[in-house]
Amino acid sequence: MAVIAVSGSAGGIGSALRDLLTCEGAQVIGIDLHDAEVIADLGGEAGRAQALAEVTRLARGRLDGLVCAAGVGGTVRPPARMVAVNYFGALALMEGLLPLLREGERPAAVAVASVSATSGPWRGHPVEAACLAGDEPLACRLADAAENPYAGYGCSKHALAVRVRRLAGEWGAAGVRLNAVAPGPVDTALHRAALEDPVLGPRARAFVPPLGVTAEPEEIARVIQFLLSPAASFVHGSVWFADGGCDAVMRPNLF
Repeated sequence: MAVIAVSGSAGGIGSALRDLLTCEGAQVIGIDLHDAEVIADLGGEAGRAQALAEVTRLARGRLDGLVCAAGVGGTVRPPARMVAVNYFGALALMEGLLPLLREGERPAAVAVASVSATSGPWRGHPVEAACLAGDEPLACRLADAAENPYAGYGCSKHALAVRVRRLAGEWGAAGVRLNAVAPGPVDTALHRAALEDPVLGPRARAFVPPLGVTAEPEEIARVIQFLLSPAASFVHGSVWFADGGCDAVMRPNLF
């Protein structure tokens, strides 16, 4: 039986993924603020340490998969929380659970980024730079001070995708595949909050994928399920855009 840890397991994409993995016979160790095997807040050091300790105990020495799906959206305040959860929380799980993944059978990990990572001026942004430098206090301060309150979200997700790419060599040498998924608009509580937000609402409502529809959580979960599976055995260090064509329209010549 495969043992797979999923952060954000009570959320839209996380819960859909949990159902898929459970149906194929996997043991899922969920990490979330509620309705999970591990109750922990990944926005701070204490919660991250608690999550790592509990997953290690429940996994009994090995993990076959890890999915970092926990995240907060652009409507959350203060913006520093986006940085703390979306980037540093995910990175803490990735780094802390790599030893258990090394002991797994055909192990793989997936981090959930966002098409928002490429839809704004986040590359080289001071918040992204502080994330990639590992300076969480600075990244949080800069996110709170940014003129664009959405910078914390876009920068944290862009930094996460970049980190996955940068770790490809180290993780490949360890025998663990690592990829990222960048969803477009998905019918989750996070997206619905953006649609209703007085500031972000107009932009969110105008951000319609070329396919003309918003994804269901299961559609993104199936992409993650594939990346965890042996069918993706040679896929490593990549960022998969499951976005209905958004990134292709915004950046047709970049891939």
